Amino acid sequence: MLEGKAVIEETDMLQTMQEDALELAAKALDFFDVTDATEIARVIKQEFDKMYGGGWQCIVGTDFESFVTHCSGSFIHFCIGSLAILLFRGSSAVPLNNIDD
Repeated sequence: MLEGKAVIEETDMLQTMQEDALELAAKALDFFDVTDATEIARVIKQEFDKMYGGGWQCIVGTDFESFVTHCSGSFIHFCIGSLAILLFRGSSAVPLNNIDD
């Protein structure tokens, strides 16, 4: 399991959501090898969509950079060994007709 192994790098999620993210990652790693990053991401994303509504994005890998826009309270980046997991709910863009000229 994951206890004591996950290191949260950055988050603005509520504690309960953080715990859900870590628990889902642990379950995914019970079923998939760390090299199956796409499957791990799919499981975490789909479960968060079910638990908290749609729009979640999940990136899993050992070497990636990111710059994302997310809804407040819906971002976590954590590592399990060399595997990094980024989970966030995407923020929709402001419609062009609402932008002041």
